[in-house]
Amino acid sequence: MIKAFLGMGLLGSNFVKAMLQKGDTVQVWNRTTSKAFELEKLGAKAFEKVNEAVQNADVVHVTLKDDATVDEVLEAASAGFKAGATIIDHTTTSAKGAIERTANWKKKGLTYLHAPVFMGPSNALESTGYMLVSGDQSVIKKFESDLSKLTGKLINFGPEEGKAAGIKLTGNLFLLSLTAGLSDALALAKVHGIGAQEILDLFSSWNPGAGVPARLKKISEGKFDEPSWELNMARKDAGLMISAAKEGGANLAIIPAIAETMDRWIAKGHGNDDWSVIAKDSI
Repeated sequence: MIKAFLGMGLLGSNFVKAMLQKGDTVQVWNRTTSKAFELEKLGAKAFEKVNEAVQNADVVHVTLKDDATVDEVLEAASAGFKAGATIIDHTTTSAKGAIERTANWKKKGLTYLHAPVFMGPSNALESTGYMLVSGDQSVIKKFESDLSKLTGKLINFGPEEGKAAGIKLTGNLFLLSLTAGLSDALALAKVHGIGAQEILDLFSSWNPGAGVPARLKKISEGKFDEPSWELNMARKDAGLMISAAKEGGANLAIIPAIAETMDRWIAKGHGNDDWSVIAKDSI
């Protein structure tokens, strides 16, 4: 089976390296051609024109920037697609875009499968991490074995087109929020003369991430009248954080916004509920 791979960024190039190590025949393309031709020394075959890179390829993998870039590159490649070829897109895109591309390429006689990943460059090289799929189950079944070889775990979210894209964006939102939360925590710690290593030591002993599944379960069940931390008390603590940061000249990214949300729910009469009631409207 001949494979093509479009997009030789950090993720795409490492995917290709892993494929080559497994003995695959891979044709590669990148807008900056030097990145593609660099892989020839490892056994890939590079092309300057994207429509030439996909010729005779049974499967075309894609790792690009966004919806617009995917559409642009696939359109440019379309003249070279083999009849009945399958496009497997690992790009993080909108769910709407994934749904539209699935339908549009089906009309043209090709199969499009969106398979976004929770994988960094090292994961792509080592075939670890997580790959998400959803949609036509017969297509997923056909490529399940090959895709599983590229990742640590392939997660199938069922027949709904675009669901994998939505879940990927949801996961990325949490990662962005987590990093912003760590930024606020480090800023507040600095105000108190506490170093980053001390916070790392704390989290090594007390891992707040371990409580995420239980917290999400409580939110989804809507049991806000059984508080483990009352909203009024959590808001008091948020106030202490904001005051300390202001006095120390530190800027907090997300706590002020959280405090505003808390205030709205307290005004609605939920001060004695569990503080996670602020998520009530999201479920």
